[in-house]
Amino acid sequence: MFDIGFSELMVIALVALIVIGPERLPRVARTLGHLAGRLQRYVADVKADINREVELDELKKMRDSMQEAATGFESSVTTEMKKTESELNAAVEGKAEAEVSPPPQAATAIEEKQKQ
Repeated sequence: MFDIGFSELMVIALVALIVIGPERLPRVARTLGHLAGRLQRYVADVKADINREVELDELKKMRDSMQEAATGFESSVTTEMKKTESELNAAVEGKAEAEVSPPPQAATAIEEKQKQ
C-alpha cells in the first residue's frame, strides 16, 4: 500500500524527534503503535464480516437453487403419478367394458338367435 523504505523512515523519525522532542517521543510512538494495532484489528474485523456476508449470500443462493430443484422434481413426480393414475383408470374401465359387453363373435351369435 505505502512504499516506504528505510531512508524515508529515518527522515520521519528525525523530524518527529525534532518536532515532538525526546521526552514525549516514546509516549507518542507507543500511542501510534496502539492506534496502528487497533486499525489493523478493525480492518481484519471488517474483512471477516464481508467474507461472512459473501458466504451467507452464496449459501442463500445454493438454498434457493436446491428448493427450485426440489420443487421441479416434485412437480414432475406429481405429473407422472397423475398420468399413470389416469392410464390405469382407463385400462380398468376398458377391461370392465370388455367384461360387460360380449366379444364380437358372441354378439353376432346372439343377434342370429334373436332373428330366429
